[in-house]
Amino acid sequence: MKFVFPTIWISMFGLGTVGLFLQAFHGRGGAATPPWVKWQFLAVCIVGSMFIWWGCARLKKVRTDGSAIYVFNYLTEVLIPFDAVRDVTENRWINIHPVTIHFRHSTPFGNRIVFMPRFRFFNWRSHPVVSEFRELAHI
Repeated sequence: MKFVFPTIWISMFGLGTVGLFLQAFHGRGGAATPPWVKWQFLAVCIVGSMFIWWGCARLKKVRTDGSAIYVFNYLTEVLIPFDAVRDVTENRWINIHPVTIHFRHSTPFGNRIVFMPRFRFFNWRSHPVVSEFRELAHI
């Protein structure tokens, strides 16, 4: 979700937008694409790319051994004790249910980190990892 999805979405939508501006696509009877479609596609490409970048690039890999949180950004791993955790929240409105861990003090990754918990099909209730992390942090 951090690398593959943004790369595929941004590059494919970008290629489609470039194709529209280079007149690679034609309507019925060979008619050129209307100018408003090109600009609308460009706007959607820019806004969509920014949203996907914001939602996916900030994701971290998180694991715990019960005594601390290990946060990995695919370059470095940092051990953060549970007493540094101020709150654990979840956004259930986004399909990957991103979980945010808020820290009392700044860490090498900032005041909070976001990760994607294991996927569950058809479940709108809070992910169990949220209550597990809250319990381990005593909040």
